[in-house]
Amino acid sequence: MSLAAPPRTGRRTRRTRALAVGAALLIAGAVATTGGSAVASPGAEASAGAGERSTAREAAALTGTAKLYRSLGDDITFTFDAHLAAKDTDDPSKATGTFRFSHYLNGEGASAEVKVDCLVTGGKVAVVSGVITESDLEGAKGERVGVTVHDLGRKDRLGYSWASTGSPADQGPLPKCVSSAPFESVKAGTGDFRVLPWEPKL
Repeated sequence: MSLAAPPRTGRRTRRTRALAVGAALLIAGAVATTGGSAVASPGAEASAGAGERSTAREAAALTGTAKLYRSLGDDITFTFDAHLAAKDTDDPSKATGTFRFSHYLNGEGASAEVKVDCLVTGGKVAVVSGVITESDLEGAKGERVGVTVHDLGRKDRLGYSWASTGSPADQGPLPKCVSSAPFESVKAGTGDFRVLPWEPKL
């Protein structure tokens, strides 16, 4: 069973095509992302002695969970919890966290958990990559995958690196922070991806 392939018009194979990139179902709770999903917001720490709040924030983040829309009712979920610390703002490959994704239809499908190894964000768009550490999709474990998220409120969009091959196990070697355009739409009422923009000193 392949994880995540673009929907086909007019016909559907018996093999469930799985889509992508992180899942609340995968984490026995939720990722991400990837453990559980968190809102990407500036962090605040109490400063010693004065009780003041620090204005420092992490360099970038991608968090949240959403299901993708499919007319046949496929259950496709992505969950992200990916972060780039302020001290690592010059090196996106030092990003940490996880993301999860799953795809099920009529009781069949697969899921995967991914360890983040790169995160780049710009405005409301994020590209995250990582290596699959656990999956029930044969041949997927150990493969690097990438996902793109466009944070548009309740109309978020998503894309994934194996869009053209149909499966993470078939896409071949992938560099860090590489993915496809966010061509998929999230299911109405489920989009809560949050992107914290990266602001490197250029």
